[in-house]
Amino acid sequence: MRPEYDFASMKGGVRGKYAGRAREATNIVLIQPEVADAFPTERAVNEALKGVLNTTRAVRNTGGLPNRALQPTSRTQRTGKAKRRRRAARD
Repeated sequence: MRPEYDFASMKGGVRGKYAGRAREATNIVLIQPEVADAFPTERAVNEALKGVLNTTRAVRNTGGLPNRALQPTSRTQRTGKAKRRRRAARD
């Protein structure tokens, strides 16, 4: 501030009058430097946090995440059906 500003002589001036409102409307989070280095942009941080939230919601809502890696793919299922048909035709 410039030295010529004399807030003591101003009427109605209250220090920090809007500080509470500003705190409520702002959500600033400080992260550790090594975490900040892992994310090049603000958008990258937000995308990572959204992924964590989605995972958390899935675990809470369903009791766990589906293990799709262990599920047979549609191709495997078709192959299994074809084998059963061939076996049935032989018998």
